[in-house]
Amino acid sequence: MKIILRASVIVLFMTLVCSGAFADEYSDTKKMFEDAGIGDMFSSAYGYALFPTIGKAGFLVGGAYGKGRVYEKGNHIGNAEMMQATIGFQLGASGFSEVIFFEDKRALDEFCGGNFEFGADAQVTVITAAAEASANTTGSSATASGGKNNAAIANAGYYKGLATFTITKGGLMYEVSIGGQKFKFTKL
Repeated sequence: MKIILRASVIVLFMTLVCSGAFADEYSDTKKMFEDAGIGDMFSSAYGYALFPTIGKAGFLVGGAYGKGRVYEKGNHIGNAEMMQATIGFQLGASGFSEVIFFEDKRALDEFCGGNFEFGADAQVTVITAAAEASANTTGSSATASGGKNNAAIANAGYYKGLATFTITKGGLMYEVSIGGQKFKFTKL
């Protein structure tokens, strides 16, 4: 089992290293989210954090890591790192892209103010063909979609000043776990 976990981590690491070779990965990722139906949010939000590739692997205990950029009113103001830890039944590895929209200056300042964390109550909308389950303080939910998930997008909104969307890029991971994401912001 340790061999499977090591192999998964190596594959994810190679994915992250190779993805950095594409100079326009941020514009490609932004376009991917726009094509998925949330393009208006890029212009209406005060700011956003965009993570082109986050690699995730797990076997009972899991983790994820990715690098991104933070934008204020469309201008690149800094970089961010995302780290995630989970515990529960999980096996496999996957990659996904993530965007976090900030409704106002307060939400962006809170994200940029130091180490920012999403707990188990974070609201995330999955907008590609994938099955996803989440638990939060208001209950549990599960979604499955093929292509654009227009119903999920239509119901998505800001929660505590943030709106988060993910697009699964590939991999195979079975997961029933709980955890949180931690972000570290570095100003340009």
